Amino acid sequence: MDIIIAGDGEVGFHLAKTLSKVRHNITVVDPHSELLKLLQTDNDLLTVTGSSTSINVLKQAGISSCDLLISVLHEETINIITCILGKRLGAKRTIARVSSLEYLNDDNKSMFKALGIDEMVSPERIAAKEITNLLTRNTATEVFDFSGGLLSIYMTRLDENAVFVDKTIAEVAKLYPQMDARIVCIIRSGQTIIPGGDDVYRSGDLIYLLVKPDSLEIVKALFKKTEYQIKNAIILGGGRIGRRAALNIQDNISLKIIEQDKERCFKLVDDLDKTMVINGNGSDISLLMDEGLADTDAFIATTGSTETNILSCLHAHRQGVKKTIALVENINYIDVSQDIGIDTIINKKLITASYIARFTLSGEVTSSKWLSGIDAEVFEVIVKEKSPATKDIIMNLSIPKGVSIGGIVRDGESFIARGNTQIETGDKVVVFSLPESANKVMKLFN
Repeated sequence: MDIIIAGDGEVGFHLAKTLSKVRHNITVVDPHSELLKLLQTDNDLLTVTGSSTSINVLKQAGISSCDLLISVLHEETINIITCILGKRLGAKRTIARVSSLEYLNDDNKSMFKALGIDEMVSPERIAAKEITNLLTRNTATEVFDFSGGLLSIYMTRLDENAVFVDKTIAEVAKLYPQMDARIVCIIRSGQTIIPGGDDVYRSGDLIYLLVKPDSLEIVKALFKKTEYQIKNAIILGGGRIGRRAALNIQDNISLKIIEQDKERCFKLVDDLDKTMVINGNGSDISLLMDEGLADTDAFIATTGSTETNILSCLHAHRQGVKKTIALVENINYIDVSQDIGIDTIINKKLITASYIARFTLSGEVTSSKWLSGIDAEVFEVIVKEKSPATKDIIMNLSIPKGVSIGGIVRDGESFIARGNTQIETGDKVVVFSLPESANKVMKLFN
């Protein structure tokens, strides 16, 4: 695909780097020439210096032959104008990053569609939804549902008391046939492992499993993960993510939100009728202790400072808080954050990439998820008639390196993929893939 990305920071650049790895033709429009030079040095893509709201700049970037225009600048007004202009100048599809929740209402979406904006994505809204999901499924470090929950990606850390430790994947499958799940990825010391039967589970591994809902309790028992109820929580930071998360959970959890900006606190009080709003500095440990940190079940740090979020979550973890969630904007910090004990990392760049990536894949991709801390993706694709995937059982298919077929949804029922599984036309197949293999594996299903 010919893709133009308009951005003024890390979200746009991360998308450009990621999508260029899967052999799309990427052109980045950005007003900062020096940053574009750095981006072009290490990546196979084109750059155009200038404003994405300039018609001449868009024409220079090749808008007339553009398959997909993605505008992800910090200023949503610029994104909206860019997509409207881009559509009129020939872009086949447009995606705009927005922050205002009113723009995402169904009635308003149809209006923006008529103006030329095909899709709108709000990283803040998706991040708040992920926080809500993680608080309801609290033994997971990361979780994502496919086909309405018929299959789920479940990521957790392997503790030393888990029954899997020092056993091979083949041994575990033989010893525990009741565990109807598939290991699609292991993260060990920052390295991504696509596991085979001879690979050994080690204490401290981050494990990504594809599970059926009726197998999740068995998986948690084998991992020695005990479910617990989150009755109260503290959110640090009352920005868009913190506010949205509070709106989502305040009806079910006793909630406090700490915000340093006094004016923002007044707005939070108006919006959050069931949440205690506290004006204070979240990096003040004594304040956190005075507000009952040691007796809190969950601590969520969503301030604009990655360092504050990491350090405050680390302190919460040491105080015995059961669940810690940190907003970490620097991808390079994700591995370190997980290694030092923070349960879950939320990253807006990965969230945005997850939403947008499905529009860049050929075939009928129904949903996709970029995984935190690793350069990899899990997506669900509908199998086309007469596709190569239907010609033989999985073990005999030419599956590219860096790809694992995890599970299948057929006629409203799900099952885990095995070597002797036969894929059929119309199946929804959940696939784990490294970036360089994504387009190759799609050929299996088209």
